[in-house]
Parts: sequence; C-alpha cells; structure tokens
Amino acid sequence: MIAAVAAALTIALDVVGAALAVALDVVGAALAVALDVVGTIPGQSNPISGVLFGIVEAWNDAIERVAIELGIEMLTYGFMQQAFLVGILIAIMAPLIGTFLVHRQLALIGDALAHTAFAGVAIGLLVNTMVSVSISPYLTAVVVAMIAALAIELISETTGAYNDVSMAIVLSTGFALGAVLISLNTGGLTVSVDQYLFGNLSTVSKSNASVLIGLFVVIVAVVTLTYKQLLYVTFDETAARVAGINVPWYNRIMTMLTAMVVVGAMQIMGVILVAAMLVVPVAAATQLARGFREALVGSIILAEIAVLVGISLSYTYETTAGGTIVLVAVGLYVLAVAAGKR
Repeated sequence: MIAAVAAALTIALDVVGAALAVALDVVGAALAVALDVVGTIPGQSNPISGVLFGIVEAWNDAIERVAIELGIEMLTYGFMQQAFLVGILIAIMAPLIGTFLVHRQLALIGDALAHTAFAGVAIGLLVNTMVSVSISPYLTAVVVAMIAALAIELISETTGAYNDVSMAIVLSTGFALGAVLISLNTGGLTVSVDQYLFGNLSTVSKSNASVLIGLFVVIVAVVTLTYKQLLYVTFDETAARVAGINVPWYNRIMTMLTAMVVVGAMQIMGVILVAAMLVVPVAAATQLARGFREALVGSIILAEIAVLVGISLSYTYETTAGGTIVLVAVGLYVLAVAAGKR
C-alpha cells in the first residue's frame, strides 16, 4: 500500500514538473514577444521603447544641468534622477486612482494587488533563471497583478462574497505563491527580495523608468476618457446601472488601473508600503477638500510633497525610501486633520 502511494506521488511529481517546465517555456516565449512589442529593454529597435527611453535620458540631462547649476550633489547621480522621475509620476498616478478607491471603500485593494504582484516578481525571476530570456520582473508583476485584479472582481461577482473577502483570498494566495517560488533553488534561483519588499532608490534603472512612463500614459489616458463613468459608478452604482452604464466593466477597469499603479510604485515603495500612496494622500486631502475634484487635486499635491521630501530625506539619512515617504505622508495627514478640525 505504502509503495503504491509512493509510486503514485512520484508519477504525480513527474507530471507536475513536466507541466511546469512546459508552462515556463510558454510564458517565457510569450513574454519575450511582449518585450519585443512593448520595448522594455534599452537598446531595442522598437520605436515605443526608443521614445520612452529618450524621455528618460532627456529628463536626466535636464536635471543634471539644474543640479550642477544649483550645486545639488544628490541630483548628479543617474539613479537619483530616475528615482525622482519615478516618484513624481507615482505621486500623480496613485492619488488619481486612489481617490476613486477611497470613496468606494476599496482602500485595501492596493495591499491585495501589491502582495500578488510579488508573485509576479517571483515568476519573472524564476523564468529568467530557467529560460534563456531576459525579462524585467516588473513586467511579469504587471501581468500577474492585472490577472489578480480581474480575479478579485470575478470572485465577488460569481460567489456573492464581499470585496474584502475576495481581496483577502487573492492577497494570501499571491503572497504565498511568491514566497514559495522565491524559496526555490531550482536552477540556481538565489536572489535578494528586499528591494521588492521595501523598495530601493538605487535599483530604479532607465528601463524601469521607461516602463513606468508607459504605464503613466495609459493610466492618465484611460481615466481621462472614462472619468464621468468612473465617477458615476463610484458614487451611485444603482443609478449608473439604470443609466445604462456597464458597471462590472468599469469596476474591472478601475482594478486593472490599480494593478498598474501598484506595480509602478513597487520600485520605490516596495510591496509592503505601496498601498499607502493610494490611500494616505487622499485621506489627507479629503479632510480639507469641499468636493471630489478638490480632493483629487489636493491629494496629488500632497503626494508630490511626500515623495520629494521623502526621497530627499532617504538619500540624506540613508533610510528606506518607501518608509520615509510614508512617514512624511502620514505627517501631512496629521496636519490636514488638525487643519480640518479648525
């Protein structure tokens, strides 16, 4: 009996191993094609990649001239120039989506997607190790986070579960999968994941900044084109349905945009703290704003202050960038609450 069970387990493991190998080959090939289309690696002939990479280089040149003129040593380093570019874009994207999420009482969805994106990072690292193709882990994180965003909506729609239940399921599944994949040593997968968990200014490369610019353009364009519908769905889903708006469709759009923001912000904020940029600046602006648009604009301004001050303090005192930015944002929130009370 025991021998039969052992034999069955051996066969099952062989089948799973073979299936995993085939899946990795397919994913590697698909992502290689995606990289060729999207152009996330510097030096590719893809025109989109050339434009995005050119924007990053133009930004670096401009900031370096300003730094030399003003004598700001911090801005003479390439990684800091890219970190400020990424931070500025994140401070626009995160509140732009976070304002809708906070008013829909979906503040924790950022945490769920961030922890799932960690699984995407692990998949990217594993594929790079086992398949002869160079893939940015942030690209695989985008794909996995967007799949998770759809999963959250589908679980709620098909099972009738509350959003917080579906978010908890996706969060725990994604982080567990990431932890298992990272712990594997197959093919020599030995990496430090601190930069993905807590963020790291020095790892913001030109290629990653290029990817974020692409995400920024997509997010701003989609929100601009669907602003009225998203606003309608945010404040009154029932009336939106009566008006003929496809509410599930716009819910999916919002969650997928959230996934893009989360992955973009992971570079600086890390998985653990990325959700804070979706919530804290919005919560602070809401204390002072008299309407939705005021809250939206105010949250972007507060987020920019938190990012610029936080990155500067992080460089000066050699602290974790994500934690420093969040502490500054929380400080702004406390000031906003005090001002609102008065």
